[in-house]
Amino acid sequence: MKTFGKMLKTEFQLSLRGMDMFIFSICMPLVILVVLGLVLGDKPAYEGADYTFLSQSFGSISTIGICAGGLMGLPLVISDYRNKKILKRFKVTPISQVTILLVQVSIYVIYSFVSLILIYICSSLFFDFEIKGSIFAFLGGFTLVMFTMFSIGIMVGGIAPNTQTASVIASILYFPMLIFSGATLPYEIMPKVMQDVVNFLPLTQGIKILKAAVLGLEFQNVLLPFIIMVGIMTVCSVISIRYFRWE
Repeated sequence: MKTFGKMLKTEFQLSLRGMDMFIFSICMPLVILVVLGLVLGDKPAYEGADYTFLSQSFGSISTIGICAGGLMGLPLVISDYRNKKILKRFKVTPISQVTILLVQVSIYVIYSFVSLILIYICSSLFFDFEIKGSIFAFLGGFTLVMFTMFSIGIMVGGIAPNTQTASVIASILYFPMLIFSGATLPYEIMPKVMQDVVNFLPLTQGIKILKAAVLGLEFQNVLLPFIIMVGIMTVCSVISIRYFRWE
C-alpha cells in the first residue's frame, strides 16, 4: 500500500505537469457549464417542463471529465508505457504491472470526482441548481459511467499495437462521444434521426442514467441503459484481461 501511494503521488504530479487532463477534465467542463448556465441555465428544458435546462444538462456536463480521462488519458498512457518498455521493466521489480494500471485508473478517478465536485459547487452557488432525485442514485450512476468509460480506455490502450494506433482509436471514440452523446450538445435538441444514431454511443446511455437520477425519475425509465452500460463494461473488461499486451 505504501508503494502504491508513492507511485500514485509521483504519477499524479507528472500528469499535472502535462496539463492536458487538468484542462480537459477540470477546466473544460466548468467552461461549458458557465456558458450554458449563463445562456440557458434558468430557462425551462422545453416548453411546459417543470425543470430547467441546467437541471437537464448537469448529468451530461459531469461526464466530460470522465470522457477525457477514460477515452483519451488512459489509452494513451497505457500504450505509451508499453511502447517505452516501462511495463516490461517492472517485471523484474516487486511492483506488478497491475499496480501500474491501478495507479493510472486512480488518477483519472480523482480527476473525474474533482471535476464533478467543482461543477456541482459552481452550479449550486451561481445557478441555484439542486438534484431533485437521490444523490446516492446519481453517484452510483456516475461511478458506473466512469468505470464503463475507463474499461473502454483500458481495452483500447491494452490491445492497440502501438501508441499511434491507440491515439487514432481514442480520437475516433472520444470526439463523437463528446460532441454527439449529449455531453456538450444537448441530446434533446438533436433531430430525431440523429438521436437514433447517437443512441448507439455508450456515453449516451450513461447520460440518460445520470439525467434520470438528477430529475428523480423512476429507475424503470433507465433500466435498459443500465443493462447496456453494465454489458459494455463487462465485455471490455473481459477483452482487456484476455488480450492485454504487457509487452
